[in-house]
Amino acid sequence: KATRAPLSEEEKAARLKGAEERRAAKATAAADGGADAAGAAGERPARAAAAAAGDKPERPARAPRAKATEEPPKPKEPSPKQPVLDGLVALLKAEVAEDAVEEAVINEENGHLPTITVKNEHWLACASLLRHHPEWSCSYLRNLAGVDRETHLEVVYYFINLSTKAEAAVHVKTDREQPSIASVTPIWPTANWCEREVYDLLGIDFTGHPDLRRIMMPDDWVGHPLRKDYEPLDSEV
Repeated sequence: KATRAPLSEEEKAARLKGAEERRAAKATAAADGGADAAGAAGERPARAAAAAAGDKPERPARAPRAKATEEPPKPKEPSPKQPVLDGLVALLKAEVAEDAVEEAVINEENGHLPTITVKNEHWLACASLLRHHPEWSCSYLRNLAGVDRETHLEVVYYFINLSTKAEAAVHVKTDREQPSIASVTPIWPTANWCEREVYDLLGIDFTGHPDLRRIMMPDDWVGHPLRKDYEPLDSEV
């Protein structure tokens, strides 16, 4: 085996210097890497703390959404029967009395029926006008009905002109304690039995009626069964 010649002093010194340079380079590289890692590690807790404190960059505020344009509600169309109602009220005020009509409305649920409330003391004159005035000529009394409103009693009359088909309803109020309304039987004979029925069941007196007596209950019956405060004497009845 060949024997390697021993290194000279210059070669040994050169090799030692190279080794020292390599160790210094490794140490420098290791130091630089540790600093970078420490910096990265330090940044992470800082970011976490900033997030916990709410120090996030603010986002630009969103512009409010434009609301859908809402169309305003359309005004309610007047009733086709409003001119009829207005004409009736004007006629009664002019021909009977300025205060003859207490209230005037359109009953939309009943075919836009013109409906008025006439003062009790003017009722007979208003009824005569509705029957004989050429503009109305209500020859047909379709029906009348008594109503207990608890605070008062009233009778509702329904008229029609058979030629023009013009219709109207009239309410007449009366006191509960001494209820009395002028009879229209002399104007519309068909009111005869209807008024007797209202007298029988609600106790309303129709002054001027030709034969006002009970028509459904016995003559000796006590009270009027359709009144809301009616209490029968016999609980079995």
